[in-house]
Amino acid sequence: MKKVTGIGGIFFKSKNPNQLKEWYNQKLGFDTGDYGAMFQWRKSDNADQEGVTVWNPFPENTTYFDPSKKDFMMNYIVDDLVELVAQLKQEGVTILDEITADDYGKFVHILDPEGNSIELWEPPADQAE
Repeated sequence: MKKVTGIGGIFFKSKNPNQLKEWYNQKLGFDTGDYGAMFQWRKSDNADQEGVTVWNPFPENTTYFDPSKKDFMMNYIVDDLVELVAQLKQEGVTILDEITADDYGKFVHILDPEGNSIELWEPPADQAE
């Protein structure tokens, strides 16, 4: 089973997320919107399959990264979230919440040994690697 297959997102706290998104838009050409910038790419071994990596600043008082006290959170793309979470539970990894699903795919949050919150993401089938 493949585990992590790519970086799905880079999220970090910001004093003024909208102003920062505007700066990145004007100075570096990021096409920013409500959810930040989305960098599209194609899978190297199957150019028909598309993927996306999201870049998004969050308000500095966000609780989305909790219980981590860090100012960032990584999102990793995974192949089979249900299977991976079952395996991680068996290995004693801290799972912070239940798997949720929406139009963007399936999500769950875990902690690494240093207390960094990590978001695992299984994209919908039409975006899957």
